[in-house]
Amino acid sequence: MQVFESREYWVGLIRMSLSRFFVFHVLYSGPLHGYEITRRVASLTGGCCAPTEGTIYPILRELEDGGYVTVEIQATGARERKVYTLTARGREAYHMAAACWREAAGYVLQVAGKGHDRSRKGGVGTCLS
Repeated sequence: MQVFESREYWVGLIRMSLSRFFVFHVLYSGPLHGYEITRRVASLTGGCCAPTEGTIYPILRELEDGGYVTVEIQATGARERKVYTLTARGREAYHMAAACWREAAGYVLQVAGKGHDRSRKGGVGTCLS
């Protein structure tokens, strides 16, 4: 079954890819716990690329396993929470990701408007909203 004409397919693909980038981005500004990472990504992207609870923790586990973040347990009252900090490797990865996304975004913006029927539902600029 082809899913390429499905809006949900493309939105999901974009969100999955960009969520990881934006997690790196918000951690670049300083250490954060999972909920705050999600909240900041949602705020930064108008909600379009905010990872859900089901996606943020696998991403953070992947980053921890790869040595891109360190984790510190902090007690807040009766609860504990994990605070994530980018390592030098994580900061280097963020710089590479930012460069690659800048390059790719430029090409996408160049071609996305060419020949596109803007009268169609879900046209350019409305895909993620």
